[in-house]
Amino acid sequence: MMYESYRPHPLLAQVPLTVSPFINLPTAVTLPYTYKSVPSTLPPSVTVDPSNPDAKPRYIISSSGEYAASPEEILASCKSLEQHLNKTKIDSEKAIKEWEESISARDLAEKRRVAPGWLDRDEKLLQPSSAPSNRPPQSQTSQSLLDSAAPDSAAAELPSSMAPRNEGEELDRAFGGLNVR
Repeated sequence: MMYESYRPHPLLAQVPLTVSPFINLPTAVTLPYTYKSVPSTLPPSVTVDPSNPDAKPRYIISSSGEYAASPEEILASCKSLEQHLNKTKIDSEKAIKEWEESISARDLAEKRRVAPGWLDRDEKLLQPSSAPSNRPPQSQTSQSLLDSAAPDSAAAELPSSMAPRNEGEELDRAFGGLNVR
């Protein structure tokens, strides 16, 4: 029975084989002398450190070749950089706010020095207040200082630099009277 499997089928043996000129049968390939066969197993990974196989592979290498890192290390450094930049931004905004508040506090202190009490109250209308005096109130009708010819007693009490002046009398004293009437 075994021999029968190698014999062609009787019907197929009756069909003659023809070779077509359009079909090229494959030929044997000649290998170059430098051919090396591929090993059946893969070599160990170059990204894994043989001294520490549990560490993450550091396959991202800098252009100079001096630094290598894993993607997790790069992500961690980016996140720490982002946190540092956010902290620096918050600190700088806080410093600027403190600086602006110190400027406004200095301006307020200067304004209070110039006008004490002005900024501390809600009413902003300044009204002169009369100073308490020891002399009795005058019963005369109120006259303007310009209407009086003689200096009154209040003007006599003032120092000479603050006393109201009569320019005509001053000119008469300096140049003499003209006696014009």
